[in-house]
Amino acid sequence: MPSFTTQLPDLQATGPLVEMHVGLANEAVEALKKNGTAIPNPVSATALIDTGATASVIHPDIVKQLGLKPVGVANVCTASADNVKCLQYAVLLMFANGVGGPVIALEAPLKGQQIQCLIGRDVLSHAVMIYNGYMKQFTLSF
Repeated sequence: MPSFTTQLPDLQATGPLVEMHVGLANEAVEALKKNGTAIPNPVSATALIDTGATASVIHPDIVKQLGLKPVGVANVCTASADNVKCLQYAVLLMFANGVGGPVIALEAPLKGQQIQCLIGRDVLSHAVMIYNGYMKQFTLSF
């Protein structure tokens, strides 16, 4: 089972942050190839692993950089609002260790945070996460 462990100087303040890449889902890549269109490179992103998020979230800048087209709309509830309409996008989320896969991610501004992505329970449902606050580290295994 591939895994990685990250140690952060202030895990409690920052939360479990990971560097990752967000790219086009395979269907979008195939469609662009068929049309002879250039395929955008995956975008680097700092992501927060968020056990409170049902779905993974990407920042609107990532949507723009990749030229993503929405595949749906979802109504979500946040800590401060109900029934917020968010566009959904088919993307490929890849962690630094090369592990990852396709996800339907929501677009949201993630205001006031230094992150471009949330990793939600849609991804965590395929993983084992160990949060070791005493050692200021966490491990994620797929």
